[in-house]
Amino acid sequence: MADKYAKTAKEILDCVGGGDNIISAAHCATRLRLVLKDESLINLDSLDKIELVKGNFNNGGQFQIILGTGIVNNVYDEFIKIADISESTKDEVKQEAAKK
Repeated sequence: MADKYAKTAKEILDCVGGGDNIISAAHCATRLRLVLKDESLINLDSLDKIELVKGNFNNGGQFQIILGTGIVNNVYDEFIKIADISESTKDEVKQEAAKK
């Protein structure tokens, strides 16, 4: 199952423009929360085709990807590893989003 989470994390990273496009990332109970440098790089068509992705939306400068309880934390752990970014809290992500 860990391979499935790593595969999903890699696919999401590719769909949001790669690690260089990420300002910060966190997660809540069901969603991966990203603040991106350039949201025009998001490939929504490909993102919607990822098996574990249930949906996405933009809210207050955050691009949120719905994964679900028990999945998001595992995908997040793999995501921050392959994106080579440090963990952020929801409040830190909100602060970064507010700067935009």
